[in-house]
Amino acid sequence: MTPRPLKLPAAPAVPHPAPASVLAIALSLLAGACNRSSTGSSPAADGSAAPGALSATGAPTAEAAPTAGYKVGMVLVGPYNDKGWNQAHYDGIREVLAKMPDVSFEYVDKVNPADRPNVKGSQVADDLISRGARVVVYNSDDYKDDALETARKHPLVTVLHVSGDTAWKEGKNYKSQANLGNIMGRIETAKHISGCAAALGTETGKIGYLGPLVNDETRRLVTAAYLGARHCWETYRKKKPEELTFKVTWIGFWFNIPGVTLDPTKVADDFYSSGFDVLLTGLDTPEAALQAKKASGAGKQVKYVHYDHKAGCDLAPEICLGVAYYNWAPLYRDAIEKSRAGKYTSAFVWQGPDFRDLNGEASVVGFVPGNALGERKAQLGAFVIELANGLELFKGPLKFQDGTEFLKDGEAATPQQIWYLPQLVKGITGPSK
Repeated sequence: MTPRPLKLPAAPAVPHPAPASVLAIALSLLAGACNRSSTGSSPAADGSAAPGALSATGAPTAEAAPTAGYKVGMVLVGPYNDKGWNQAHYDGIREVLAKMPDVSFEYVDKVNPADRPNVKGSQVADDLISRGARVVVYNSDDYKDDALETARKHPLVTVLHVSGDTAWKEGKNYKSQANLGNIMGRIETAKHISGCAAALGTETGKIGYLGPLVNDETRRLVTAAYLGARHCWETYRKKKPEELTFKVTWIGFWFNIPGVTLDPTKVADDFYSSGFDVLLTGLDTPEAALQAKKASGAGKQVKYVHYDHKAGCDLAPEICLGVAYYNWAPLYRDAIEKSRAGKYTSAFVWQGPDFRDLNGEASVVGFVPGNALGERKAQLGAFVIELANGLELFKGPLKFQDGTEFLKDGEAATPQQIWYLPQLVKGITGPSK
């Protein structure tokens, strides 16, 4: 099954494993190789997946809808081959549909104000649906309004919004819409592991975080990484928390938009040139890795932790401490199968890792350790076992950056407190808004 790009204007947690599974968890993590290939198929090399041409009006160009088969459409906020967030979605859905030969697939990437001015996500979805799409996937929190609009306009189409909360009955933004669902990997756990890897890998005690825009999601992911770093800094490095520097710089969007965002290449270089020897990233794109490779080639002792895509360590294997990634295939498979069977109902799915096989096919969230961990890979494995056995890092006492209380001593955060995190926690340098 070869995906067809659509012609448009250019440019709930898994239970803790039984004790007998603990050794398997450690072996699963330690067996991870940082240069393994990504899950799913690679983009077509013949250019067939490139975006199409401009229409005269700047509106989506619709063609006659197919007369047979079942179609899935996807709206991507960035490039389908970005080696990060968008490619993880693209690869994940292709993996699923490769086993469904009667299902076709079309996508539109770079649907954002910079690459496609005046083109709304809902406009793109309308065109995909006119061409036969029965399932439409929006892969960014930025599409919250578009997803709801599409679901209301097309009640017979299943609309999946990644990272939103419209379908969460216990959330702040619930809307009753039977054909609209949310899916998200509970990546906070893997971000804990990322932070731990950074703390194990730093020699200066200065860890940087290349942040996108600031919202509830990004605050909770930066905080999750910091909490993992602090725990491993104290527990495995036997250091005092005040000796750890953890700083985030926000660029203003999920990837570079010249003239609008900070240049992530420069931000990464600034970190590496000012004594930060480990850089984590929360961007969709690989600047942290690429600039680490450049700095390393110039003689600097630097390392990085990648995000989003399983093959992130391939960019610079010897200086990679690991990659926290999403495996979207299980969530897409479940939703598409239910939709085809006429059994899809609105659901909020926020699924954590399967610790029985952290990097296996069934785990929605994973972490591949990198070569740069060296002998400290065993300590990272021990930390993963702690998490599998119930270690909770979103637990008090914790204060927000402004000194107000987040969690009392011994109090564990609720899912809502984590999801809607209003500030970064004390100990992190960098703005919360």
